[in-house]
Amino acid sequence: MTGPRPTTTLWRPTGPRELDPVHELDRRAWPPRPPEQPVFRPVLNEDYAIRIARDWNVKRDGAGFGTRFDVDSEFAGRCPVQLAGGETIVEPWVPAEELDEFNAHTVGTIRVVHEFR
Repeated sequence: MTGPRPTTTLWRPTGPRELDPVHELDRRAWPPRPPEQPVFRPVLNEDYAIRIARDWNVKRDGAGFGTRFDVDSEFAGRCPVQLAGGETIVEPWVPAEELDEFNAHTVGTIRVVHEFR
C-alpha cells in the first residue's frame, strides 16, 4: 500500500483580479492566463511572494495577497525553473496552455496566508 504522494509548496503573489476567480473555482485552481501573460509564474520562496504582493500588487490593484498551495512534486519537477533576480528569487514557469494540467496536480486548496492593503 502506498501513502500520499509528496508535494511541493508554492507561493503566488496576486491581486484581487486574479484572486476573485480563484475563489469562484473553489480555491482549487488558477484561472486562465490573460493574453498578455502567457506564463503562470508561482514562486518557491514565501518572502519573495510577500514582497511582490505588498510592494507591487498593492500599488497596482489596491490590495495584494500572498497565497500558498501544494502541487504534486513529480509534476512540479517538470516545470522549468527560472531565476528572477537572485538565488532566492526562483519561479517555476507554467505555459498558459499547460495551466489546466498544472491545476489538476494541485493538492488541496489555494490558501491566502498574507493580505496587504
